[in-house]
Amino acid sequence: MINKIWGGMIVLGIISALIRCLVTDDMQIDAFLQEFFSSADLSVKVIIGLLGMTCLWMGIASIMESAGLTAKLARVLEPLFRVIMPDIPKGHPAIGSITMNMSANMLGLDNAATPFGIRAMKDMQTLNGSSDTASNSQIMFLVINTSAITIFPVSIIMYRTQFGSASPTDVFLPLLLTSAVSTTVGFLVTALIQKINIFKVPVLAAFVFLAGLIAGLAVWAVRAGENLASQATVFSDVCMVGFVGAVTAYAMFLKKNVFEDFVKGARQGFGICIDILPYLVAMLFAIAVFRSSGLLELITGGLKWLFGLFLSDTAFTDALPVGLVRPLSGSGARAMLLDVFKNYGPDSLQGHIASIMQGSTETTLYVIAVYFGSVGITRVRHAVFCGLMADLASVIAAVVIGYMFFG
Repeated sequence: MINKIWGGMIVLGIISALIRCLVTDDMQIDAFLQEFFSSADLSVKVIIGLLGMTCLWMGIASIMESAGLTAKLARVLEPLFRVIMPDIPKGHPAIGSITMNMSANMLGLDNAATPFGIRAMKDMQTLNGSSDTASNSQIMFLVINTSAITIFPVSIIMYRTQFGSASPTDVFLPLLLTSAVSTTVGFLVTALIQKINIFKVPVLAAFVFLAGLIAGLAVWAVRAGENLASQATVFSDVCMVGFVGAVTAYAMFLKKNVFEDFVKGARQGFGICIDILPYLVAMLFAIAVFRSSGLLELITGGLKWLFGLFLSDTAFTDALPVGLVRPLSGSGARAMLLDVFKNYGPDSLQGHIASIMQGSTETTLYVIAVYFGSVGITRVRHAVFCGLMADLASVIAAVVIGYMFFG
């Protein structure tokens, strides 16, 4: 499916751009061509930015593995993962990597999440019988990752504050609920395709735990009020610093050579980034062609017209570009979000819905390109479909919950 999406975005984008340049004359061909080269430059900049962080967190992961911490994490979560990812054997290091990735995502530690996700994908690839086809476990992990529940939406709160929101933290609970819907739908669709029995104790226990966590965070958010943003930022920072310090101290207590372990992992991180670059160039190139051709603007305009046929209130369609671009490009969706803030204000209905959309899912196609690219997988099977179903659920939930809270 990724092959058809990638090729379709380029072909349709180029056709649209040529029509605009040669027929309607509302676009310059040199400006469109410039997007080709800028996408390649952006890919290199992204990799350079990712390189240091990947090496750092792969080094920390190596220390964890040497100290036996990944094995301990595997034992804690083994019952759940043996149900939803049955082809991962007992005690495999992939479970520890998956756990660290999900924890980092929930805490809003984006820079830490990607290296752990790549590490998890490489660990699972050692169990994969095919060198170029995604396994069921890899797909399940990716879908849960791209729709991960967001506990601390620090970046969204920061953007709302910068644009003068009277209550920048009021999207906390709506965003948490929306991301929970996205994660649930993504998991259930994937489990249905992979024929996983979700009515088992470990899965039900995980749902009960998440429900309790969301309820507890909702109470904390209400009590924190306007201090929520600062408290969430401090908590995330303390978690990151404390985690690195605790892992290093524990390994030194066990008399491990933490320096050599770190260098070993960092060297693996460098190789991972080199492997990712071609896949990243390909995906960002297709996204640039699609966006700059005007097709995205045409699609959003058509949706507004369509909803206007049977709805009296179509204000939410002004926020839809954020939800449509989000699976393709994080920076593109962020630009759309800020444009909504500029035109309608962060505290408008459109601003609230756009905030929820931006913070409730990941950049699905980007994550697919990076994670699967890191292990050379080109046949992603149902990963794109399941990921986009989670994204669609997120967009719908963002609109419904947005109207419930702010309509």
